[in-house]
Amino acid sequence: MFDTFCFLLLLLFRFSLAQALTSPQDISALKAFKASIKPSSIPSWSCLASWDFTTDPCAIPRRTHFICGLTCSPDSARVTQITLDPAGYSGQLNPLVSQLTQLTTLDLSDNNFFGPIPSSITSLRSLQSLTLRSNSFSGSIPDSVATIKSLEYLDLSHNSLSGPLPKTLNSLSSLRRVDLSYNKFTGFLPKLPYNLLELALRGNYLSGYISKSTFDGLTQLEVVELSENSFTGTLQSWFFLLPSLQQVDLANNSFTRIEISKPPGGNSDLVAVNLGFNNIEGNVPANFSDYPLLSSLSLRYNRLRGAIPLEYSKKKSLRRLFLDGNFLIGKPPSEFFAGDTSVSGSLGDNCLQGCPGSSQLCIPSQKSYSVCKQAYGGKPRS
Repeated sequence: MFDTFCFLLLLLFRFSLAQALTSPQDISALKAFKASIKPSSIPSWSCLASWDFTTDPCAIPRRTHFICGLTCSPDSARVTQITLDPAGYSGQLNPLVSQLTQLTTLDLSDNNFFGPIPSSITSLRSLQSLTLRSNSFSGSIPDSVATIKSLEYLDLSHNSLSGPLPKTLNSLSSLRRVDLSYNKFTGFLPKLPYNLLELALRGNYLSGYISKSTFDGLTQLEVVELSENSFTGTLQSWFFLLPSLQQVDLANNSFTRIEISKPPGGNSDLVAVNLGFNNIEGNVPANFSDYPLLSSLSLRYNRLRGAIPLEYSKKKSLRRLFLDGNFLIGKPPSEFFAGDTSVSGSLGDNCLQGCPGSSQLCIPSQKSYSVCKQAYGGKPRS
């Protein structure tokens, strides 16, 4: 008798789930979302092809309709995630997506969406992850995006977005990771949100100095990727002393100087630094050797002069060293060419003397004597 009762309860439960209705406002938002996508760009095998509104979107089981692309709440009443497959969908993001007020994830990456990011997206007050990577979105980021206080992950990389970055970016107090790389953003870096872990803005048109006020209070920041922009001036010592910093890529900018201080107490999490292809002048900073975990350092193709610091050859953690393409003089430390050396990279295309041609570190060959003489206004000193 008890088994029969449990069986009937199970049937009732399954029936109630099958009859569960998605919120009408969510259904209208999903219809508008699909209607804004060109039918010719929806392959028969794709997630969107299975979005057939003759059935309820959140009803289960989903054997033939709405088989992928969306996730619903446990009570099957609200849509909580839209994660499209990379099927080549082409269309605009309909402003009515703002009706999906319980949405926590919106991922349209690797498709062909175009047009502006609708400002109504800021009504998604539960949104935690917004990924529009690798599409053709254009226009600016709506300033009101700062009202999405729940946002933790923002990836708008590989689009055609332009204009300045929102000054209100620092209001996103929950933001942990942001990637706006390979767009057309201009202007300065605004103040960043203090809980940020990773910042990626590669391949834009950003300019100006790297200001301490921009990074003020960022005690958890681990990764900074700002390569392929137009940043200028001096990179000051405070930057490398950010307490959690691990990886830095500032290559292909227009920095002219760097200041490197020893980390306080000899403690730092810094592992990798890339400052290649800038206009950095002066001597190679010896203080990089005081960063205990530093294993990869690139200062290639700058305007550095003087000798290679002996401290670099004694640093056990260093595994990759690129100093090629500068105007370094003297003899490179012999430790780099010992049989037990573990350092790879390049010291080539400098003005060094006695760099063994048999060593991979000495490829490419050194600059001609005339080039080095001109760089030093006379005979290069040893």
